[in-house]
Amino acid sequence: MLCAGKKSYFAAAVCIMTVTSMLAVSYLKLQRLSHQPKVIQEGRRCRGKIAISTITALEGNKTFIISPYFDDRESKVTRLIGIVHHEDVKQLYCWFCCQANGKIYVSKAKIDVHSDRFGFPYGAADIVCLEPKNCDPTHVSIHQSPHGNIDQLPRFEIKNRKPETFFVDFTVCISAMFGNYNNVLQFIQSMEMYKILGVQKVVIYKNNCSHLMEKVLKFYIEEGTVEVIPWPINSHLRVSSKWRFMQDGTHIGYYGQITALNDCIYRNMERSKFVVLNDADEIILPLKHPDWKTMMNSLREQNPGTSVFLFENHIFPETVSSHTFNISSWNTVPGINILQHVYREPDRKDVINPRKMIVDPRKVIQTSVHSVLRAYGKSVYVPMDVALIYHCRKALQGNLPRESLIRDTTLWRYNSSLIMNVNKVLSQTMLQTKN
Repeated sequence: MLCAGKKSYFAAAVCIMTVTSMLAVSYLKLQRLSHQPKVIQEGRRCRGKIAISTITALEGNKTFIISPYFDDRESKVTRLIGIVHHEDVKQLYCWFCCQANGKIYVSKAKIDVHSDRFGFPYGAADIVCLEPKNCDPTHVSIHQSPHGNIDQLPRFEIKNRKPETFFVDFTVCISAMFGNYNNVLQFIQSMEMYKILGVQKVVIYKNNCSHLMEKVLKFYIEEGTVEVIPWPINSHLRVSSKWRFMQDGTHIGYYGQITALNDCIYRNMERSKFVVLNDADEIILPLKHPDWKTMMNSLREQNPGTSVFLFENHIFPETVSSHTFNISSWNTVPGINILQHVYREPDRKDVINPRKMIVDPRKVIQTSVHSVLRAYGKSVYVPMDVALIYHCRKALQGNLPRESLIRDTTLWRYNSSLIMNVNKVLSQTMLQTKN
């Protein structure tokens, strides 16, 4: 016996701890070995139809694949962003086809369902597979077995494998556009404010929107500002427009917003210095700096080792308006004119204002909506005197009289540029009527 002859309690405790540690190390080694890629076929050509949809259902096993990404931050892995049933999906395998040597490798996946599922049966998940050491696979197939024929399975292109030639400072991720979205004027104002503040790219996960909004999106796509990712999640799952499970038979909350946000981070990991996670009716307004680049340079200098910056959300009720900037040619455009909404709600007692984020995408592993779940580096709350989120929407404190609201005209600092830019867009999209 390893512990024979030990008489004292101390020696026995040390012995037990030693044996436990040895067993734990052995278990981890076995787990690691079980996930190592294994050659199962040789001399085969890569077959299977390449997946082109944003969301691909795996037949019969409650798994939906969004996209795989190469991730070498800890070890050489393929990380697939997906949606799975949190109880029913127990086992998946990555099938890698190496064109260079004609070998097919199978690697057991680690399925990591994100903790922020909010009670829904389906949630965002990372499906992570170790890659073969002597091969840089370009595509991967997912199967529930390490055996069988995968010729009929979809093949997914592994993104982030090649260096990006296009690199920007700021990318905004908006998820998801749904409910026949038609808030056209506020959307254009948000896009133009993002550009004034230093954004080069806006990625929108679009479920559906109005025909008029489609016209505006087409303009921004052709301009090069917007990238639209089709997001037909309701073709696969019963979606809820709420963020918390209501026992109403739905499968996933808020149109799969969390999955889209995670995909957006990995999609832009190698092509954007920062990724901004907010909604189309939210703008991070700097109070001490003219734009985001200046603000982030200052924040990073003051907070070394920080990879996640959280900004406090403040509601500017759409029901309370100012007569200033009542621009008649905008009145025929559907949506809210944010320049007329400069009264914000005061903080509620014992209620913490939610936050949205600017992150270094290379340092984030998993994100939720209002915070990251796993990241390298620290998260920091940005003080309200540095910046706040201007959020023009339905009131949360609708019974408050105007006198109880706080007049905040920070947005007006940008009024001249904003009005000129919005007028140009309305003119070019032929949405503006002349006075």
